[in-house]
Amino acid sequence: MKLVRLLANLGYGSRKQVAMIFREGRVTDASGEVLYADDKVDHADVRFDGEPLDPPQGLVLMLHKPIGYTCSRKDVGRLVYDLLPPRFALRQPVLSTVGRLDRDTSGLMMFTDDGGLLHRIISPRASVAKIYEAELGGDLRGDEAAIFASGSLMLDGETDPLEPATLEVLGPRSARLTLTEGRYHQVRRMFAAVGNHVQALRRVAVGGLSLDGLPSGEWRALSHAEVERVFSPPR
Repeated sequence: MKLVRLLANLGYGSRKQVAMIFREGRVTDASGEVLYADDKVDHADVRFDGEPLDPPQGLVLMLHKPIGYTCSRKDVGRLVYDLLPPRFALRQPVLSTVGRLDRDTSGLMMFTDDGGLLHRIISPRASVAKIYEAELGGDLRGDEAAIFASGSLMLDGETDPLEPATLEVLGPRSARLTLTEGRYHQVRRMFAAVGNHVQALRRVAVGGLSLDGLPSGEWRALSHAEVERVFSPPR
């Protein structure tokens, strides 16, 4: 692929804008030699303003989502995409969220431009575990773990019971919940079904992938090995 098309696909600008970038001498190889729009050079050897290019198609990101951001580009207000470099919005193929977290939920989110991987992760057949930590408005009764694990809990307005979920009590009003589904506001609705209220909710892991100290509002690209952790049991 010619460099002008490569940089445009990565979101560094339109074809016209990228052509100007080349004329300004801002694209070089690893040794600092200026490259030209029609050159064909390995992705890893290209530098833009002295920095390596963003990863090619197949990019997977992890974001520590703060409270107050939404996941749909159709929403008004602050979006999770605002926390990423602006050029990521121009990438082709488009970068999409892997599932969603609501405005009032923080924690681990993923993005990818690999449609096959996205559907592999969110497919019900994959049964990928999502792990949440919840702070509750009332004390736990003591029977929640058995109810959530039963596979018979029915949410209000639905006709199919939930798949079994695992509850770990962390304190009188705090718990860790592991799900393999992703129904609308599921964690909040599960606790509502047992007479409680979620005051704060954070997703701490997806499968065997955790935030690993990533600060709130920050993101980083994932390696292939890290992506495969998603399909591993939680650590």
